[in-house]
Formats: sequence, C-alpha cells, structure tokens
Amino acid sequence: MIRQFVTCVILLVCVQTLVAEDQTSRSAFEINKTLAKTVNMGNMLEPPYEGAWGLTLKESYFPIIAEAGFTAVRIPVSWGYHTAKEEPYQIEPEFMARVKRAVQAALDAKLSVVLNIHHDPSINEHPEESWPRLRAMWSQIGREFADAPDTLVLELLNEPHDQLNAERWLKMIPDLLAIVRESNPKRVLMVGGPNWNSISDLPKLKLPENDTQIIATFHYYLPFEFTHQGAEWSSEHVRNIRREWTGTAEEKEAIDKHFKLAAEWGKANHRPLFLGEFGAYSKADQPSRIRWTKAIVETAKKYEISWAYWEFAAGFGIYDPQAETWKVDLRDALLK
Repeated sequence: MIRQFVTCVILLVCVQTLVAEDQTSRSAFEINKTLAKTVNMGNMLEPPYEGAWGLTLKESYFPIIAEAGFTAVRIPVSWGYHTAKEEPYQIEPEFMARVKRAVQAALDAKLSVVLNIHHDPSINEHPEESWPRLRAMWSQIGREFADAPDTLVLELLNEPHDQLNAERWLKMIPDLLAIVRESNPKRVLMVGGPNWNSISDLPKLKLPENDTQIIATFHYYLPFEFTHQGAEWSSEHVRNIRREWTGTAEEKEAIDKHFKLAAEWGKANHRPLFLGEFGAYSKADQPSRIRWTKAIVETAKKYEISWAYWEFAAGFGIYDPQAETWKVDLRDALLK
C-alpha cells in the first residue's frame, strides 16, 4: 500500500513537471529562429469572407509547405469582419473555430505559426473609437489560444497607418500587451512599428523593457516602384511603370544599408527581428523578381533576421493552387 502511494506521488510530480515545462516558453530569440523561413498565407482569412479573393486556406497546404523546407507560416486574419460592433464585441464562434483549425493544422505539420490581427479599416481610420473593440478582440483571441504550444506567436496588429499614427500606436502597445499577457504570460508576442511597419520607422518602436518575450517586426517592399509595379491597387504611376531589378552593387547596397540599420536597432534594444513581409508582384519580370528575392533573403541571413515571404498563392505567390505545383524558381530563390 505504501509502495503504491509513493508510486502515485512520483507520477503526480512527473505530470506536474511536464505541465510546467510545457507552459514555459523558450526565449523570443529561440522562437524567432523557428521562424527563419516563413511564408504568409495571404488572401485567405483576410477578406470579408473566406474565398472572396479567390483563395481558401486548405489544411493540405501545410504539409506541402513543411516538406519544401519552410519552417513556419504567418496567418493573416481580418478578425474585424467577424466581430460584433457593439459590446461585448464578440467574435463569431464559427470564425474563431475556423481559425483554430487552421492554426492546429499548421502546428500538426510541425510548422511554427504567427497569428495576427490583419486588415481592419476601422482601427486605422478611427483608432480612438475602435480601441475598446480591438482590446476585446485580443482578450478573446488570447484566451482561445492560451493553451497552444510556444511555437504559436501572436502579432498585435499588421501595418498600423493612416489615423493610427506613431503617437497613437505607441500609446496602445503597452495596453494591448497587458491584455494578451493576462492569458499568455510567457508566450512570445510580436509587435511592429508605425507607418505600415516600415523599416525606416522601426527605430520609433518603443517596447516595455521588462517584457523580453517580444519579437520586433518590420516589412520591406523597396524599391516600391519595382515590387508593386502593375499592382491594381497601387497609384496610376506605379500601376503603369515597368522597372527591372538587375542586382547592381548600388541596388544591393541600398538593401544592406536598410537591414544594417534595423539590425543595429535590434542589437541596441536586445530584440530579435522578423521581416514579416517582403515580395515582388507578378507583373515584374521574373528574372528581376528572382534576383531581388535572393538579395533580400541573403541580406536577412547576414543580419540574422528571420523572414516571411508575401505570399503563398496569390499575386506575389510561389505556389499555383490550380495546378497544385510550386513556382520552382521563386521557391528556390527563397530556400536555396
């Protein structure tokens, strides 16, 4: 009887230890390494409804992505389309369940996941009025994903801009972090700077010094006239321009200068860096896209910056969802 009691106590201690270890996140620097080669699942859970922009998020994509050599996915989600406009600002249960299935499928494929709040015009156009709703969304998202493994990273907001200027955004960050920390005290979170998460505005980003479990993120689409040429949503000038990127020493030096400044900021602030978006639209000539993509990946590697290509299967895509095949040259520009 005594022997059985001792055995039970030992087993209980072991179980408690395992639970404690499972709830203890690795450092932000360690988790950022698992995001070394990430692809954005763009145009899938961002539209007003899934499929509105021609793509659905098939769970079968995740093993394909992992087998190719990617280590993570970033899943942009426009929660605002599925959140009530009145208190308590409930997220539609069906949509929450949909996102959770997608995240779990990616985790099952042994991929790390970055999950964010993506497009929400109300937040950027009317930040003061939308503030209680944004806080409520993060309170719900935080609780729903509190038990996920530490390979799930939560990103507060994609590309603050317009009326959500630097001053307003920097004031919001500590409060949003505190809300998520209520349910995820040790999880690695991700925060970007103002002005569309631009690399030039990264130095404006101020993060709480006592919270070390944060990855800083920025986006890079420079030169914009090259990366967005022909894009239907761009200005008339950018839509009509045709510009090559030949990989001259001057072109590469411009990228290196930007990334070096970002890396210096990261080192000075002791923050790991994640290039959350970069890509060249398909209207650019393919050889230029390949050269530019390779240059970005090589420079990010030089400065130990993890990255996420924009995006998987739409206008910037590296995968053809109709033919169910990779665009091999662009995929290899990222991975080889």
